[in-house]
Amino acid sequence: MDQARAGLCATALVALVWPSMALATAGYFQIGYGLKSKGMGGVGIALPQDAISGAANPAGTAWVGNRLDAGLEWFVPERCSEITSANTLGLAGSRNADGRRNFAVPDFGVSRKLGDRSAIGFTLVGNGGLTRYEQNPLGGLAGSSPAGLELAQVTASPSFALRLGERQTLGVALNFVYQEFSARGLEFFDQPAFTSSVGAVTNRGRDSSTGLGMRIGWLGRMTDTLSLGAAWQPRIRMGRLDHYKGLLADGGRFDVPANYGIGAAWQAAPAVTVAAELQRIDFGVASSGSTQCFLRQTCLLGATGGPGSGWRNTTVLKLGVAWEAAPGVTLRAGAALLRQPIPPSETLINIFAPAVSEKHLTFGATWAISKAVELTASAVYALPHTVHGAGSIPPGPPPGGVGGGEADLRMKQTGLGLSLGWKM
Repeated sequence: MDQARAGLCATALVALVWPSMALATAGYFQIGYGLKSKGMGGVGIALPQDAISGAANPAGTAWVGNRLDAGLEWFVPERCSEITSANTLGLAGSRNADGRRNFAVPDFGVSRKLGDRSAIGFTLVGNGGLTRYEQNPLGGLAGSSPAGLELAQVTASPSFALRLGERQTLGVALNFVYQEFSARGLEFFDQPAFTSSVGAVTNRGRDSSTGLGMRIGWLGRMTDTLSLGAAWQPRIRMGRLDHYKGLLADGGRFDVPANYGIGAAWQAAPAVTVAAELQRIDFGVASSGSTQCFLRQTCLLGATGGPGSGWRNTTVLKLGVAWEAAPGVTLRAGAALLRQPIPPSETLINIFAPAVSEKHLTFGATWAISKAVELTASAVYALPHTVHGAGSIPPGPPPGGVGGGEADLRMKQTGLGLSLGWKM
């Protein structure tokens, strides 16, 4: 199978399941790419295990050989919110955002050696999130139902990796990003007191934009048992989402934040490999700025330098272990820990994006069906976590306040996946 055909197959796969994509593990990023990585807590920068690992570190493409990997994960997030002490505006109550709970999440990768010193690859992965309230939490402010937000990003990345001697590789990937965004039920904020573009805040259907960026990486086999790696992806400037230029800062911008990380993998015994990784995600892009000013009507949604979701930067610690339990059978386990990105003061608007998961436990296994074909399974469980609001709802009636009180957010997640790997 050549590179062009692989790319077409991957695009067809994403088109098939696109309407059901929804993720939210590290903010709106996945904890790892490829089911082998997910089974080990998301590690991948220093431990390439399949062709999809190039999404974490393109330098790893040179170490996985000629192969194709395709996987599908059944993802079930459970998210809800509770507003207290805001009875005067009819906002109080507990509501779930599980109008849709079951999602199919695909990923794909292919790699091929170009002689002894270089390799090329292609990966297709997704990020994003979705909420759907059948009963709008802002119904007391004349918000329509159903309500919620949807963000889906697909990144297609051709990559090239070059060996520097016997033990080190450098890699670079071009990231072609396509995203779709929609919002419903935010009518209260679609007025001159809150937005710079009335009529472009909510209920405008899906809008899309594209962007082009890069990811670079290094991987070094320092000894026969120790590998180190590093990867960096600068901020990707996306086109404007014009349908929501009155909601998203800078006239509809929603850029992909910079993210980078370092990792290590150690073969502790002939059949045991231990890996660790630190990843930093800089959510401080334009549409992630503080929300408090527009709630108090001192700034406008959609304006240049205007407010966003209020997310803060976060660091993810990933730990994993793999054990070759028998010839052709590998078992995995891991954990991913982070400080979720939503501050207690920013929980009201994030009722529609409650990405508050912090602790993830993961398990996985690979069975070599033959010398050329292997089957991988993974399971990811994000423990329930609640963020209690603190000063999240300005007191007093509009204008100048939104009734007072607090908004609390809660989420847990489960993911089960299967993938097929083919060594070509």
